[in-house]
Amino acid sequence: MQQRDTQTDQQSDTESPRRVATGAAGLRRPAPDTRPGTENSSTDTSGTDSSGTDRSTPARSTTGRSGSARTTTTRTTTTRTAKRARGAAAEGEQQQMIGRIPVLDVSPRVDCGGHPAKSVVGEPFEVSATVFREGHDAIGANVVLRDPKGRSGPWTPMRELAPGSDRWGARVTATATGVWTYTVEAWSDPVATWLHHAGIKIPAGIDTALVLEEGSLLLERAAAGVPKREGRPAVLAAAGILRQNDLPPAVRLNRAVSGELLQVLARYPLRELVSASRPAALRVDRPRALYGSWYEFFPRSEGAVVDPEGVTPPVSGTLRTAALRLPAVAAMGFDVVYLPPVHPIGRAYRKGPNNSLEAGPHDVGSPWAIGSPEGGHEAVHPDLGTMDDFDAFVERARELELEVALDFALQCSPDHPWVEKHPDWFTTRADGTIAYAENPPKKYQDIYPVNFDLDFDGLVAETLRLLRHWMKHGVRIFRVDNPHTKPVVFWEKVLGEIARTDPDVVFLAEAFTRPAMMHTLGKVGFHQSYTYFTWRNGKQELTDYLTELSGEAAAWMRPNFFANTPDILHAYLQHGGRPAFAIRAILAATLAPSYGVYAGYELCENAAVHPGSEEYLDSEKYQLRPRDWDRPDSLAPLLTTLNRLRREHPALQLLRNLRFHATDSDQILAYSKSSGTDTVLTVVNLDPHHAHEATVRLDIAAMELDTPEADGPGDALDVEDQLTGARYRWGRDNYVRLDPHDQPAHIFSVRRAAQ
Repeated sequence: MQQRDTQTDQQSDTESPRRVATGAAGLRRPAPDTRPGTENSSTDTSGTDSSGTDRSTPARSTTGRSGSARTTTTRTTTTRTAKRARGAAAEGEQQQMIGRIPVLDVSPRVDCGGHPAKSVVGEPFEVSATVFREGHDAIGANVVLRDPKGRSGPWTPMRELAPGSDRWGARVTATATGVWTYTVEAWSDPVATWLHHAGIKIPAGIDTALVLEEGSLLLERAAAGVPKREGRPAVLAAAGILRQNDLPPAVRLNRAVSGELLQVLARYPLRELVSASRPAALRVDRPRALYGSWYEFFPRSEGAVVDPEGVTPPVSGTLRTAALRLPAVAAMGFDVVYLPPVHPIGRAYRKGPNNSLEAGPHDVGSPWAIGSPEGGHEAVHPDLGTMDDFDAFVERARELELEVALDFALQCSPDHPWVEKHPDWFTTRADGTIAYAENPPKKYQDIYPVNFDLDFDGLVAETLRLLRHWMKHGVRIFRVDNPHTKPVVFWEKVLGEIARTDPDVVFLAEAFTRPAMMHTLGKVGFHQSYTYFTWRNGKQELTDYLTELSGEAAAWMRPNFFANTPDILHAYLQHGGRPAFAIRAILAATLAPSYGVYAGYELCENAAVHPGSEEYLDSEKYQLRPRDWDRPDSLAPLLTTLNRLRREHPALQLLRNLRFHATDSDQILAYSKSSGTDTVLTVVNLDPHHAHEATVRLDIAAMELDTPEADGPGDALDVEDQLTGARYRWGRDNYVRLDPHDQPAHIFSVRRAAQ
């Protein structure tokens, strides 16, 4: 908390009127509709009276509750395009802009306004700013949210986040996709200032007649801006009560300052000296960009026939046989089915089982070694079927309310048509050979990476052509392979163009790399990203990492928590047995709004190719792998329950609402999520081998329940375990014991207990 200035230190806390301001602006009120194209001016005073209060005619809101409004001595820029919004925001960062009421450090502001912050339709989005003024008069602040057409919705009042901090915040919610803007307005609140002074002077008998007359005049001014049907008579009545000289001053004040008066002025406060920040851009996507349950499988393994003796050649599954797996995926409650590349696979340097360099005549190779004489990125592998078969797969998924995500890998096998048609798209080594992909000590001789510096524009055009080809066949989600090995400016160009024409298309970045690159990919247009979640298994590292992801970084990077991938089988899963798979699924599904598993997870497949490796033994990347999905020890029932809970509980569909709670065990992790009246509390044993017990101390205020903060009966909570149906009465301190072999976690639905 900041130290008060000298003048403030001479007063008691009750003498500061700033706290009154937050109470007087506690409800939402429509903002004026500023005409598109109006330029911002920090000194314009048109439409104001001699007191500096705006008396311009309010406009009816087109995106929210309508009503009259008084705005400011400042006109705020409205924008119609993301480019104009970003430009105005960037210009504002370059200029020093101190309004009459300073509004500083507006957050989030991505790259100083160079890129829009991110949200999705219906997601609460927090805006904060530093707001203060000279002296001790009360102030207020609010956020104005404007839709992609520049129309103002109802403004949202801000609150001081911590007393004396001068940091104000509010949550806003966009209702449609597109590029919105948000502006913070700060203003002097003369009514709140008067209420504070009157509350001190009237009981003390100081200037009572003058104070009451000043209040009456002030309320008459305030009433002029309140619609008649919204409470103007109540404000005028209060002004009249203050002039009833036959009543004692204290009685007049108490009768005038009624609950009704405060409620009306909370909706329609008298705002003076209004000062606005520069507009900042907000990119609003469809909800799938934030929330979804993903399931990855290889179509060629579904319906495949493999002779364990190796006498007869294996027979690949097809897109038609893979479609038979979709009902089971949908029954588990997944939203997205993700397919590795479905294109023809090269023969040159084809990899054999377990990434061996020698492939037999019947080895199928890696789907990421794209391209053969049968075609490249726009073709379907002949073993899988035809484009008609792909269309049928997508249609069947749609019938089951599944979206299809397709892997998009900008790389080639040596047999890809690009190698002959566009040799300038590759790097030639000193010996005249084309450079293959490497991640030392790993070598991928079957894959040629693309050189983006030789024909940048040509590669942009080809990439857009390929993406739109698959978009026409029903793909609206792409999982992009290794985007961090391509220039960021390339993705900014490609994703920007797709967003311009098809804003519903979602891109997931498979970028396990340095934080700077991961964050920048999110800023330039990727909707989601893989994360380090797989390698975060301890209590402190999970807490630290999730605090980062759900905090400031959430404005530009949305995580997707895959519990495993074809490339990653973490040691925790290799050695933790079935409990480890259950624990990691629970964590992924309840910590992040988007999570995923790779096929075989429900069967607890945990054999590595060799000790110390994270590669699967008999990896499906290099061979067919049909499975028995009906095993009695399958985790499919748990995954089904988790996905059902995610759909039933809006709190689990959000990221920024994550809050951690203290426990006295390094193996017990507790955290909650809240959204409206829905609160979910999860308590997990992180040790897959042993039972642990702990006391969980809840920060009830952080859970955003309508629960008194003081100790006592008001702290009582009714919690129902969504995994077992058991019900408990909890308070601030609660004992738990979790056995990973029996019940590794509680997932509680939380309600305040009836008094």
